[in-house]
Amino acid sequence: MPVAPDPGDSTPADDDAPPGNDLKHRPEGRQWRMRDVAKLAGVSHQTVSRVVNTPDLVRPETRERVLAAIAALDYRPSSAARALSIRKSSTIGVVDSGSAVPGQAHMLSAVERAARGRGFATHVTTVNGEGEEAVRDALHQLVRDDVEGIVVMGNTAQLAHAADVVGATVPVAMVSAPRAWRSPVIHVGVDSVAAARTATRHLLDQGCTRIAHVPGPAGWLDAEGRAQGWREALTAAGHVPSLVYPGDWSPESGYEAGRRIVASGEADGVFVGNDHMALGLLWAFAEQGVRVPDDVAVVGFDDLVGSAVFTPPLTTMRQPFDAIGTESIAQLIAMIEGRGAQDVVLDAELVVRRSSLRNG
Repeated sequence: MPVAPDPGDSTPADDDAPPGNDLKHRPEGRQWRMRDVAKLAGVSHQTVSRVVNTPDLVRPETRERVLAAIAALDYRPSSAARALSIRKSSTIGVVDSGSAVPGQAHMLSAVERAARGRGFATHVTTVNGEGEEAVRDALHQLVRDDVEGIVVMGNTAQLAHAADVVGATVPVAMVSAPRAWRSPVIHVGVDSVAAARTATRHLLDQGCTRIAHVPGPAGWLDAEGRAQGWREALTAAGHVPSLVYPGDWSPESGYEAGRRIVASGEADGVFVGNDHMALGLLWAFAEQGVRVPDDVAVVGFDDLVGSAVFTPPLTTMRQPFDAIGTESIAQLIAMIEGRGAQDVVLDAELVVRRSSLRNG
């Protein structure tokens, strides 16, 4: 899906020209244009178009200059330029982290159903364990495959940064709460920080004072948000948030965290970053004779199918997976059609079950 030059672009800069340095403020009354990106990067607007559409044909040093300029200006093509270039494919690209976590699979299914319900096919590509450059290449390949927009799932930092670059040239929605940095991407997701505060306050209300946390893996924005909410709730209650037992979303990592928690004897409550890890943690507690919730109260996150029949039934923060899928597609289609699109933050719901009920 080649992106046509913006109307009026005619920057005759050479690819090896030094980058411009006089673009400090957006011109009043208009958005940044491709020629502005070209000027800042010191290249022609044709080179900018090649970086967007066929980056492998551009020398790495030139490509990096252009991508840096796109990010610096928060550039997005004009509606007129996009109208010249888009061939209606009725296909939406989906980039998935490839995680085996059930919540991710549930989200992917919700996105696919929502797209199909709006008359769009989906083209899914996975980028499990790949670096940011490979992720960016996967996104560019979807653009070259003529998708009309892209949904990005599995909110790692590398996916978010790659999405921001590609989102300057094609509509992109990311399944994630809005980021702190400026982004051309639409975000749809649960506020993990607020949800984690709710989960931790629930444990505090049950009389827990030494609340541990089992987070997801480093580099996942949701994991960082949930850890932040846990810290904020404990700090606000006058407690030191010091008990952290790393996890990686898997039940095995939850099991190992549970064994370490039992060995330390320090925690009387645990907020676990997802239900899969909570399952492993509960099994470790059962093996060691730890009574839940009498000795240690436990709260998970996601409300996966089956969490109500864990032993004991798991208190958890319910993510509205179907609503996230529906809103992601709705906002992406609004971008594709040139209508108003916006970030959407959805609430997670505290579902109280026996694993946390120390007060009756």
